[in-house]
Amino acid sequence: MKFEELELSENLLKSLNEMGFENPTPIQEKTIPILLAGTKDYVGLAQTGTGKTAAFSLPLLELIDSDQKHPQGLILSPTRELCMQIHQEIERFSKHLKKVKAVAVYGGTDIVKQIKQIERGVQIVVATPGRLLDLARRRALDLSRIDYVVLDEADEMLNMGFKDDLDDILSYATNVESTWLFSATMPKEVRRIASEYMNNPEEVTIGQKNAANVNIEHNFYVTDNRNRMLVIQRVIDYYPNIYGIVFCRTRRETKEVAESLMQNGYNADALHGDLSQAQRDYVMKKFKTKNLNILVATDVAARGIDVDDISHVINYNLPDELEVYTHRSGRTARAGKKGKSIVLLSPRETRKVRALEKITNQSWTEMKIPGPEAICEKQLIHYAQEIKETESNSVVDPFIPAFLEQLKDLSKEEIITRVAVQNFNRLLDYYKDAKDLSVGNSERKSRKDRNDRGEGIRNSGGERFFVSIGKKDDISVKDIIEMVVQGSDVQAKDIGRIDLQNNFSFFEVEPDGVSKMRAVIGKGLEFDGAPVKLEVASGGGEKKGDRGRRDKGKRNASSRFSNSNSSRDGGRRNSRSDSGRRRERRRRR
Repeated sequence: MKFEELELSENLLKSLNEMGFENPTPIQEKTIPILLAGTKDYVGLAQTGTGKTAAFSLPLLELIDSDQKHPQGLILSPTRELCMQIHQEIERFSKHLKKVKAVAVYGGTDIVKQIKQIERGVQIVVATPGRLLDLARRRALDLSRIDYVVLDEADEMLNMGFKDDLDDILSYATNVESTWLFSATMPKEVRRIASEYMNNPEEVTIGQKNAANVNIEHNFYVTDNRNRMLVIQRVIDYYPNIYGIVFCRTRRETKEVAESLMQNGYNADALHGDLSQAQRDYVMKKFKTKNLNILVATDVAARGIDVDDISHVINYNLPDELEVYTHRSGRTARAGKKGKSIVLLSPRETRKVRALEKITNQSWTEMKIPGPEAICEKQLIHYAQEIKETESNSVVDPFIPAFLEQLKDLSKEEIITRVAVQNFNRLLDYYKDAKDLSVGNSERKSRKDRNDRGEGIRNSGGERFFVSIGKKDDISVKDIIEMVVQGSDVQAKDIGRIDLQNNFSFFEVEPDGVSKMRAVIGKGLEFDGAPVKLEVASGGGEKKGDRGRRDKGKRNASSRFSNSNSSRDGGRRNSRSDSGRRRERRRRR
């Protein structure tokens, strides 16, 4: 099928032709005719990189009234990067639609400037949820005049904690003609939004629902936590043409991994929430123009990265919610290309592979961590291929006779050997005495047996800790990690298993972080500005008195912290609402 068969206007077809687009992708082919009707709610399920932006942008550009200067179409995205990307695509599509104006509104930039753009007249607003609500509360944007709402990456918006914001936005947009929801997966919260705010939506699924891109090869390496950084370096060295993203769980971990790579001579940089918008734009520009070949990023920062040639996605740690893995791996194998997704696992985490295979609907392969010989061979072969592919240049012809004269006493084999040594001496020296970083099956089984008896973390020198905060305090695994990292010198990589209970939680710390964790026991930790009690958990299971805490938690469920803040607020629940706390935490991140 050609785009000409989809009943798009001549001006849009002209823009598509100039952009080199001839044939619609499957999601575009099925979606555009439905949306052009303009009155039907719609749910589109497809993986990242399948062309969803054009699938909703093209019909939206056809449906709006360009003679009306107020916003008629609203597109919501989870991050600034994705918001800007969608806006740029719409501007390209509407190049020959002279009256159509679109504006991108997101946090981190001047809101007054964005308000002035809206006041000058726009038909389409692309926004992040937080900034959109800010504009609505200032009455700079009347949501009741919006005709079409697009929720892009809906599952990711909910994963990032925008549930309350989405509810507010959709409840304010009272005169919407149709709502279009696009998502890579369909968890129950996305299904709830579809059932609550949409009227009998038509649903289109490209590929298997909730499954990962079939063009992605999923591999994993098993190693100790302390060796993760060394494994990352070996993987990068083993793939000389790598152009990829390394995903980390926290901003601090992202900085540490990026700094380590840069210090060791790798062409890498970091993308995380602590960067200003100008810094983020600078890093992304370097990555998109391939002046960087490794981008180290958090999940939030990496949303909206629209680069078709990414060859590898490396998971330094698994995401806290396994479903997020689908979004990470979807950064590669875009536009029909193939890619690799690599995960580093500790021996205790290998049990998660079966769950990941179920989520992706694909089998995973355990790989042996590249050894020195394999890496050096790969690098030499790559260098030889580069030499073969180098075209002759007549500019150097006059100097070749003198060059050959200098080498006349050496055989071809001797010249090749010396060139290889000259170019790879540092690499060979670096890996000369390198150790094997893999964890063998027998050692892994021994660790599993110890862990099954509750002995693994203690016998290895690690420890289990107790904190007086749990699920009732609206806390997640990611919150525990950030709380520990920000309140101590413990690195995220040294935090092991985390068990969330209703009123308290446990987390394990690897040997390298135990002394640092014990050092803050006296002063405790903080969550949302309130103190959290921290203790070493005795025994292999419950801390002494934990059963009593659970019973107390059931009787006093309104307490913000089951133990530590009773003196602070007399056991009364913090006056802020749950949604207010969530919004404040998002702003602080």
